[in-house]
Amino acid sequence: MQEHAESTRYTPAPGETLTDDVFTNARVHASEVGYSRRVDESWVPVTHVELATQVIDVAAALMAWGLSPGERVAIMGGTSFEWMVCDYAIWTAGGVTVPIYETSSAEQVEWILHDSGAVGVFVSNAAVAATVTSVRGTLTELRAVWALDPTDKDTQATDDLTTLSHDIDASEVEARRASLTSDALATIIYTSGTTGRPKGCAITHANLLCQVHNVVAATNVTELVFNDRSRTLLFIPVAHILARSIQLTAVHQRVHLAHGSDAKKAASLLVDFKPSVILAVPYIFEKIYNTAKHKAAVEKKGWIFGQAEAAATQYSESIDRGGPGLLLRLRHGLFDRLVYGKLRAALGGQVDYIVSGGAPLGSRLGHFFRGIGINPLEGYGLTETCAGVTLNLPGQQRIGTVGRPLPGCAVRIADDGEVLLKGGVVFQGYWHNEEATRDAFDEDGWFRTGDLGSLDRDGYLTVTGRKKDLIVTAGGKNVAPAVLEDRLRAHWLLSQCLVVGDRRPYVAALLTVDAEVLPQWLAEHGHTEPGAIEHIHENPDLLAELQSAVDDANKAVSQAEAIKRFAVLPEDFTVDTGLLTPTLKVKRAVVTERYAAEIDRLYADEGARAPSATP
Repeated sequence: MQEHAESTRYTPAPGETLTDDVFTNARVHASEVGYSRRVDESWVPVTHVELATQVIDVAAALMAWGLSPGERVAIMGGTSFEWMVCDYAIWTAGGVTVPIYETSSAEQVEWILHDSGAVGVFVSNAAVAATVTSVRGTLTELRAVWALDPTDKDTQATDDLTTLSHDIDASEVEARRASLTSDALATIIYTSGTTGRPKGCAITHANLLCQVHNVVAATNVTELVFNDRSRTLLFIPVAHILARSIQLTAVHQRVHLAHGSDAKKAASLLVDFKPSVILAVPYIFEKIYNTAKHKAAVEKKGWIFGQAEAAATQYSESIDRGGPGLLLRLRHGLFDRLVYGKLRAALGGQVDYIVSGGAPLGSRLGHFFRGIGINPLEGYGLTETCAGVTLNLPGQQRIGTVGRPLPGCAVRIADDGEVLLKGGVVFQGYWHNEEATRDAFDEDGWFRTGDLGSLDRDGYLTVTGRKKDLIVTAGGKNVAPAVLEDRLRAHWLLSQCLVVGDRRPYVAALLTVDAEVLPQWLAEHGHTEPGAIEHIHENPDLLAELQSAVDDANKAVSQAEAIKRFAVLPEDFTVDTGLLTPTLKVKRAVVTERYAAEIDRLYADEGARAPSATP
């Protein structure tokens, strides 16, 4: 049994809470600009004292409305400055925040509001308000719906909160805030639910304080990544634990923080805001890579990009072996002027670090980005552990792993390969679900992650997949689909993929085509006939091109693990269709159920002939 732990460098005091940073910053750095709020198409600067004032106003209004300590208030909306204000205000008033993704269905919203017992909910726009209103009649404890941004006239919220703040003095707000303790419940975050009904993770102020303080206590984080000279732009949902933790860390470290609610506008916002560190899920970094690679091919510069990519990867790999030689340094310098600088400019030109989470980044993308001058800090954790338990630290990165345990955290590998975790960041249990809580911990108090992994002799963790996702073929071969799926997504035409084959004679795959780049591919290959897109999954040219992606993926595994057949689905996996979680992870069980007939067809003639490597 493998195990590695790092000693803690911080323990929350009984009277500490997450709101302390807001008011300390306002007192010590009052006039310093700490935030940029997006208004129309411009960034509006916000000082630390202005943030604290807004937090007090909303907290006072909640108290005047009747919010009691410990009561739950939900926030349903995209990433925004207002989301952050309401989060801190709920805590300041003694409440518990319940985040809800704005893409959640009415059924999911009803369950979360019911299960949490939320008494109020902030909504971001009219569509979100309508979703809440549609289920409000079944929610006996929900007493109010408020606009997340009260200045937004399009939000049809049903209750007015803005006038109530005058009924409560600031001293009363501070007294309420001071009455909280670090072991008080701070938030209930519902798991994204790749299978089954979402469970509410009960997380205390102490849990999140341990996350923030032990991250910044780790080697080089404060000096190089998060400090008062840094800038970061959040555009993934702050309803997700990783973005929430980054936001809390940014406030604690006085990082200049900005928010963008539309990931589709991330490219222009990045160029406009020029962050020094970016948080995103691997899908975003995959899109950046694939777009750049295909653009080079269209411009007849594919050979140059290929050489630049190889040099970047070799340069990054050499860092782990003592550094690049003279010839590689010269090649790298040449491609920095021709290619890498343009890629960095597309991210704003000032990015030094990217923080990747939510799913494995993989060594391929990790080496590529480090090689072009953007250092990936990949970590590992779950909602139940307040996000990061391990992290690849600046100057101590080991690409392909998710780093070593952070201070105060421990990792153990069970006999069956499951990753087990301990530390102050580990949650208290599932809200109103004692059975699930008992099942989540082993007899020694270690949290069961459900992930498979290994530790090297220096304590670096490598995650190889989910226990429940492991494929065991009819021949008894164990196949980790993540390896193949990572290689498949490297093809610019592919949006999503799912490797299948459990209890089947061989491995196969379901593939989806990226709708954004498909019209470009059709034009390049002369397919202008009516109905070309509708029947694209049957197009022989496309199937031939995707076969090359499958062949490349198969190079990473043994012949017994290789994909023998694949099917191209007529539609993509999306959040709206219920096939992706809000953090863009594939809901494997839902996909296999919905496309059971397509999967069966991949094996329909298995007894008549040997499996082929063609679709």
